[in-house]
Amino acid sequence: MGTISLTMTKDSIAKQKLISVENIYKAKVRLKGVAEHTPLMFNQNLSEQYDCKIFLKREDLQPVRSYKIRGAYNKMATLSKEILTKGVVCASAGNHAQGVAFACRSMKVKGKIFMPRVTPQQKVSKVKFFGKEYVEVVLVGDTFDDAFAEAKRYCEENQKAFIHPFDDERIIEGQGTVGLEILEDCLEPIDYLFVAIGGGGLLAGLGSCFKQISPNTKIIGVEPTGAPAMQEALKQGQVVTLDKIDSFADGAAVKRVGEITFQIAQQVVKEVVLVDEGKICTTILQLYNEEGIVVEPAGALTIAVLDQYREQIKGKTIVCVVSGSNNDITRTEEIKERSLLYEGLKHYFIIQFPQRAGALRDFLNNVLGPNDDITDFEYTKKHNREHGPAVVGIQVRKKEDYHGLLERMKAANYNYQILEENRGLFELLI
Repeated sequence: MGTISLTMTKDSIAKQKLISVENIYKAKVRLKGVAEHTPLMFNQNLSEQYDCKIFLKREDLQPVRSYKIRGAYNKMATLSKEILTKGVVCASAGNHAQGVAFACRSMKVKGKIFMPRVTPQQKVSKVKFFGKEYVEVVLVGDTFDDAFAEAKRYCEENQKAFIHPFDDERIIEGQGTVGLEILEDCLEPIDYLFVAIGGGGLLAGLGSCFKQISPNTKIIGVEPTGAPAMQEALKQGQVVTLDKIDSFADGAAVKRVGEITFQIAQQVVKEVVLVDEGKICTTILQLYNEEGIVVEPAGALTIAVLDQYREQIKGKTIVCVVSGSNNDITRTEEIKERSLLYEGLKHYFIIQFPQRAGALRDFLNNVLGPNDDITDFEYTKKHNREHGPAVVGIQVRKKEDYHGLLERMKAANYNYQILEENRGLFELLI
């Protein structure tokens, strides 16, 4: 995890003006009857937990279950009829694709949508559902950036309009309407605004809006630890391309942020903070179990980060933008697993067991605690050996129970290796 504080410079301001409030209002007019004015909901549980007033901006309640409809439709609504007749192209990890598909069907425009092969099936199906006969989905590459490169190549070869997911002023204007709604609906000054960052379109739109209308609001950008593209860009003072990313939080996992969004971010964001993917998973489960709110990994970022700001936000008025809820139910087990590992409640070992009858029974009786549970066990007996390795997954009830488990294994003279300490081996075996 990490945080970077920013200082505005005259050079950065000169590079890219903020998106004007006037243009954001024009986008709002275009979006009437298309994008929902989503509720700004006071959350009692979170407010009591953090001793402040927390409001959730529920963009997960949009028709396409994310804010992306705003920018996509606003961009397409500003294109000429001649351009639209040729058709449009976009690249997306899911949410932007749904926004473009929705706009294509609404405006009766043909669209070709490039998505990474690893995109959750739920998002691919939704794109086809919203676009119907007006869109064609092409799955290519392993990351958003792979799909983006292929989409740009196709555009250049076929001279079609490219609907950028974030680095376009019309896109940013559309996302900025989220900010107008927040300021219209909140009846008191907002101290902190937490915004998830992928390519930076939402941050740039909201930031432009707040910087001009509510300049005292502190804007905090949030990225997953595995994809800190904006933080690295701000740290180096220029847009950079990350060598690799963890695509788990697919709605906020890009290797490179936009040039326009970066330059606006330099002016509007106070800090950019990273949140571990395991913490994101814990938050997803808590929101579902305690609030009945379904969010995708990127949508949970702004709530998952609150633990890092517990002291700063005490007694303040806070807005967290819940950016989307396009989560595939088939990912539930992975989300549970990541959460347990992050919380220190589940651990994996390679344990050398004596190759004799009763060895596992001895382990259960002498090592496993009364509240410990074996969740995974993989072992093949090999003849003519004294010991054989087994991959064992153990879940404890409390984080503190882990120390006792290790002590009992040492006391019983078990030879073991903790798999979490060897990431490469962990990913190979688990």
